[in-house]
Order: sequence, then structure tokens, then C-alpha cells
Amino acid sequence: MSIEIANESGVEVDTDAVLAVARHALDEMGVNPLAELSVLLVDIDYMTELNHRWMGGEGPTDVLAFPMDEGSVDHGPGETAPSGGEPALLGDIVLCPEVAAKQAATAGHAPADELHLLTVHGVLHLLGYDHAEPEEEREMFALQARLLASWRSTRTQ
Repeated sequence: MSIEIANESGVEVDTDAVLAVARHALDEMGVNPLAELSVLLVDIDYMTELNHRWMGGEGPTDVLAFPMDEGSVDHGPGETAPSGGEPALLGDIVLCPEVAAKQAATAGHAPADELHLLTVHGVLHLLGYDHAEPEEEREMFALQARLLASWRSTRTQ
């Protein structure tokens, strides 16, 4: 699995942990090991611009996911790998550590924990999960919680 990460946010982030949680989520979801993912950490100004340009939103958001090659994504163990074993380009996850830190303070946990949650959230979006409808939200958030819990349990062993 190839995961590229770039921290252009100006905020110090444990990028190894962000990579580890992304890799864990992809592995647990049975994604083709040849898949490629990009994670970009940006500042508030750039996230505000991206949110406005691509989502029509106002102000910064915490995470954006830009799927690339949906037709070749292996969504789980029940599906076959893309034909020919070609690497699937999953897409890009864009995180804003400053927004994550504010949300973490409100939620009462560490900024790193919020970034890990947002990373898993972004991975699930790239895999086609959404939370626009109540049933979709229940499914996606339950899966997100399960993936985070299993990742945390591997870190404490």
C-alpha cells in the first residue's frame, strides 16, 4: 500500500501515526494492497478555499476526501481486486489540523485523536461511504468507531 503524506499546515503533526491509522483502516477494509492514497495536511486558509471551491461550503472544514478511481476500488473482502492487478488510485484526503484541534477541545480529547478519527473518516469516504442519510450515517460512524478501536488496541499491545 502506497500512502503519501505532506504536511503543509504549519502545525506539528505525528505524520507516522496518521499514516498508520490510514493503513490500518485500508487493511481492515480489505483494500487492494497495491492501492495508492495521498494525505495532505493544510492550514485554515487553504482548507477554506478548498471547502468553498469543491463543496460550496463557507469557512474551513475538518476533512475533505477526493476519490479518484472509484471503479477500481476494492471495497472489502467480498469483492475481487481490480482486473490485471493494477494499483487503484484511491484519491486524496485533506485534513486541517487547526480545525481538528478546535473540535478535539470541544469533544474533550487530544488533537491527535481527532486527526486519527478524521483520517479514518476520509478513508471511508474514499471507499464510497457517506453520511447524508440517517441509515448511512449510522453505518459509516459505527464502522469508523470499530476501525479506530481496533487500531488503538494494536497500539497499546
